Amino acid sequence: MSAQTNTKRTNTEVTIAGVTFKNPVMTASGTFGSGMEYSEFVDLNHLGAVVTKGVANVPWPGNPTPRVAETYGGMLNAIGLQNPGIDVFIERDIPFLQKYDTKIIVNVCGKTVEDYLEVVERLGDQPVDMLEINVSCPNVKEGAIAFGQKADALFRITKEIKAKAKQPVIMKLSPNVTDITEMAKAAEAAGADCVSLINTITGMKIDVNRRTFAIANKTGGLSGPAIKPVAVRMVYQVANAVKIPIIGMGGIANAEDALEFILAGATAVSVGAMNFVNPYVTEEVVQGIQQYMSKYNISDIRELIGAVK
Repeated sequence: MSAQTNTKRTNTEVTIAGVTFKNPVMTASGTFGSGMEYSEFVDLNHLGAVVTKGVANVPWPGNPTPRVAETYGGMLNAIGLQNPGIDVFIERDIPFLQKYDTKIIVNVCGKTVEDYLEVVERLGDQPVDMLEINVSCPNVKEGAIAFGQKADALFRITKEIKAKAKQPVIMKLSPNVTDITEMAKAAEAAGADCVSLINTITGMKIDVNRRTFAIANKTGGLSGPAIKPVAVRMVYQVANAVKIPIIGMGGIANAEDALEFILAGATAVSVGAMNFVNPYVTEEVVQGIQQYMSKYNISDIRELIGAVK
C-alpha cells in the first residue's frame, strides 16, 4: 500500500513557522543520516521531513569505541556527533535531499556559540527549510555543561542564532533538566520558532563479565521505547507552557505512539531509534496515522493536536 493512499480523504498537512509539511512524520537526527542509507527502504517523498544528522563547522571524529550498547527497550549511544562537517554536507547531502519532495531540516551542533553561528550562517543561502539546534552538545566554555541544561545559556544561544538564521529555528531540548518547561520558556522568550523534545536521557550500562563500562564514554544517551512515557509527559507539559509549536520524539515505534505525542500537543513527530530496528518504520507511521484518521472520521490532523487536556 502506498503511504499516500487513503481509504477516506484526510488532510495530514501541518504548518510550523510558515513551513508546510505534507504530514507530521519526520526522522530524528542521528538515526537516519541524511537519508541516503535509508532511501532503498523508504520513499523519502512520503515523509514530512528528513532531519539530518548533526552538522558542525568542522569534521568531528566522535567518541572512542565501543559507543553503542543495547538495553531493555532501547539503546545507549555515545557516538559523539561524528560528522564530516559543513563543507561535505553542503556539497554532498543537500543535493541528494533536493531530489525528493520532502522538507529538509538540518540539525546543527557545536562546542561554542561561535561554532553554531558559523554553521547557521553557512546554511543561510542553502535550500534547507528549517534548522534544528542541538543544545545537548557540551559547551566547552561552561565546563562541558550542555547549553540546554541552563535556562540562561539556552536563552543566550537561541537569541544569537535567531539574529543570524535565515531559516526558522527549532531548539532541541534536553530532558536531563529539573524542569523542562523552564527550558522551553527560555527558548520561546529568546525567539525560537519551535522546540523539539526530547533528546536522549543520560544512562549507563556495566558489563558484569568484563567488569567495565559497556560504553567507552561511561555514559550514553538512552533512546527507544523505554523513554516514551517520559517523552510524552514532557511534551504535554511543554505544550501547556508555551505557544510555539512542538516536534515530539522519544521511542516512537508505530502510529499509535506517534498519535500519543500529537494528542499530548505535538504538531509533528520524529522517529528515531526504531529506524535501526525496522528501516520501514517511518512510512508505516505515516500510513498508520492516515488509517487512524479514516477509522475515526477525522478529516484534518489539526483536530488531534493537543486534543487531550
